Amino acid sequence: MIPSRALSFQHRAEADHLRTVVEGGGTAVLSQVLTGTGGVGKTQLAADYARAAWESGTVDVLVWISASSRQAIMNGYAQAGVELLAADPGAPEQAARAFLAWLEPKHGQRRCRWLVVLDDLADPADLRELWPPSRHGCTLVTTRRREAALVGEGRRFVHVGMFTPEEAATYLTTVLAAHGRHEPDDEIDALAVDLGYLPLALAQAAAYLIDTALSCADYRRLLGDRVRRLADLLPEPGSLPDGQAVTVAATWSLSIERADQLRPAGLARPMLQLAAMLDPNGTPGIVLTSTPALSHFTTHRTPSIQSPAPVTGEDAAAALRALHRLSLIDHTPDNPYSTVRVHQLIQRATRDDLTSVQHDELARTAANALIAVWPEIEYDTEFAQALRANTGALSRHAADALYRPEAHGVLYRAGKSIGESGQVAAAFEHFQDLVVETRFRLGPNHYQVLAARGHLARWRGMTGDAAGAAMAFVELFGDRERVLGPDHPETLIAYANAARWRGEAGDVVEAVTATAGLLNDMRRAMGPDHPDTLATRASLAHYLGESGDAAGAAAACAELLVDMRRVLGRDHPDTLTARSHLARWQGEAGDAAGAAAACAELLVDMRRVLGRDHPDTLTARSHHARWQGEAGDAAGAVTALEGLLVDMRRVLSPDHPHILTARSHLARWQGEAGDVAGATAACAELLDGLRRVLGPDDPDTLATRGNLARWWGEAGDAARAARAFAALLDDMRRVLGPDHPHTLTARANLAYWRGEAGDAIGAATAFDELLGDRERVLGPVHPDTLATRGNLARWWGEAGDAARAVTALDGLLDALGPDHPDTLAILDCLADW
Repeated sequence: MIPSRALSFQHRAEADHLRTVVEGGGTAVLSQVLTGTGGVGKTQLAADYARAAWESGTVDVLVWISASSRQAIMNGYAQAGVELLAADPGAPEQAARAFLAWLEPKHGQRRCRWLVVLDDLADPADLRELWPPSRHGCTLVTTRRREAALVGEGRRFVHVGMFTPEEAATYLTTVLAAHGRHEPDDEIDALAVDLGYLPLALAQAAAYLIDTALSCADYRRLLGDRVRRLADLLPEPGSLPDGQAVTVAATWSLSIERADQLRPAGLARPMLQLAAMLDPNGTPGIVLTSTPALSHFTTHRTPSIQSPAPVTGEDAAAALRALHRLSLIDHTPDNPYSTVRVHQLIQRATRDDLTSVQHDELARTAANALIAVWPEIEYDTEFAQALRANTGALSRHAADALYRPEAHGVLYRAGKSIGESGQVAAAFEHFQDLVVETRFRLGPNHYQVLAARGHLARWRGMTGDAAGAAMAFVELFGDRERVLGPDHPETLIAYANAARWRGEAGDVVEAVTATAGLLNDMRRAMGPDHPDTLATRASLAHYLGESGDAAGAAAACAELLVDMRRVLGRDHPDTLTARSHLARWQGEAGDAAGAAAACAELLVDMRRVLGRDHPDTLTARSHHARWQGEAGDAAGAVTALEGLLVDMRRVLSPDHPHILTARSHLARWQGEAGDVAGATAACAELLDGLRRVLGPDDPDTLATRGNLARWWGEAGDAARAARAFAALLDDMRRVLGPDHPHTLTARANLAYWRGEAGDAIGAATAFDELLGDRERVLGPVHPDTLATRGNLARWWGEAGDAARAVTALDGLLDALGPDHPDTLAILDCLADW
């Protein structure tokens, strides 16, 4: 008997495909196998086709058989033989064979148009020698299986998937409206998402809503409660709609049993249980075949099928294929990173069947598996994103288990990966939550709480709050010193980070002093070749450069690079980073061409070691473009940055900080190459994006406002530039503080454009005030301090006060000394005044 048409049956693309393929002329395929997981509506599609074929008169004989076993198929054939051929009902096997023989037309007989539907085929082996002839009628098979044995000899798969979002919404709306229920469209859409667009789940959820008078919103809240079992949120078995026999929660149980019987026996169920803890949208196959996973499978094989042999990677891969064959997962084993997808309700039903002990053990196994395959250097950004997504899904399913007995390392690794992918605000929020959770569960002095606080402070700084990061690290240093001791590596690292972020907050002189003192402690406590000691040397070199001693920073980087190559190796990421820093300070010291050449050499090694699309490789390309421009090739820098942005947009998200930085550099070099209008437009567009992504007070947003003001001035509107810098200066003082180097730079720019707008006396007065602050904050020989003296001389001269111009130039000469490259030029200016 053909099953009744489901309430609010949805016409689907699969139905059109079925008719087109089966009924097309010429080389039509007459045997179709509809395959898909339980609950997708295969039987309803087959019934719709069969009903249409019968009612249109295109078939003379229609046979519908439940194909749950070989015996059921034989019984169906026998019944057809009895009814069509008057075969002896007492000899069912002969009746079945007679029916199959009758389907093959005899010479000279009128051809009979027939359709045989074999519904819910459980095992392809059940049809061995029982397939209807493939050339003389139509055969339609529905099954969850998708083995190669089901195709061939004129047979073809038709994959049946979930409803589309539109089909799911239409179905729910129609069913509820038929009972006088009207729900908001957004709640309908959200419920369809929560149920994964599975037709059977949508039907049973709609029936539950109608029977209980719950709203979609209330039902979704119950569904989101991880404590509740899925079975408790579905109709009673006797109240299922459309004559359904089992609930969604039970619909896959038989498939799991069958998969567990396939080779390697007893592994499909534990494999599905582990996959149920992870991301339904995709788990890299390498996670499920990792060493922690294999150890778990060895000890948790289905009890009735225990084996003394350890489970191998090949066994685990075969278990994935067994689940795939039963349509319980989707798996394409094209490479070790191939994705395994499991419908979210299959996951939910699988987790519901676990005891609390099993659930927690699986959660920790999943976490161990993620850590085992997580690379220290994330060469493959898509793989890293998949690992983060799986960690997020695991945290939602099993948060408590990941904190017993301590916070699992995967929680820290995921947060680090989030930040390194460019999502600095998200990383900050991740570690904020982690600090709260670890402090609540483990106590304020636990080492994992202190570790989480360190990560939180770091990402606070990366979001732009350098002063807040410095303060947080100072507090953390005090607590680590009290709990761990003054010479503990983590205590020293906290002190190093406090110094670093003080420097980022503008106090570069203090950063140099603090880092130099720390380096002595690091060498004593950890040894001269310890990676953290080397990292401290890198920090000291950085802040030497930031304090104005670019040549000293370059020399320190060169010495450090020798030791890094010896200790870490030429291709270690930290060694490559040290080469990048050396190139930078080489350029800042005046050798832009040498810096560009060093960056070009570094890029060759970065592409070889990290890959062309690694974020660090892309950043190195940006540095190379910068020094190319600084060496005089502004047009080449523009071309290089345009090509870089194409690759960045392909690899990274549109709002990734590296993309925003590259856009900023491109705008600069457009202007330097003569396209001032293009630079202005690019800065304005970038500013809108930065305000949206990072916020109005982020340092990068403030810097871009300064760049835009500059290009307004370069375009000829000096007064507009001065007004923009005045407004920017107010915000910089509020956000960064009055002594931050960037704030002092904004004061210099305001003074400059005030002079260019015609107020030479105002410019000179402003530079005079700025000089004292720069000498106090940066020192008398910092390049910015010297530049201030030069500007002071210029604007006193422009204001008509040659005597003050001469005094300023005399002070500049004293600061530079007789051997400085700029001394002769300044003497020339002095002679003029």
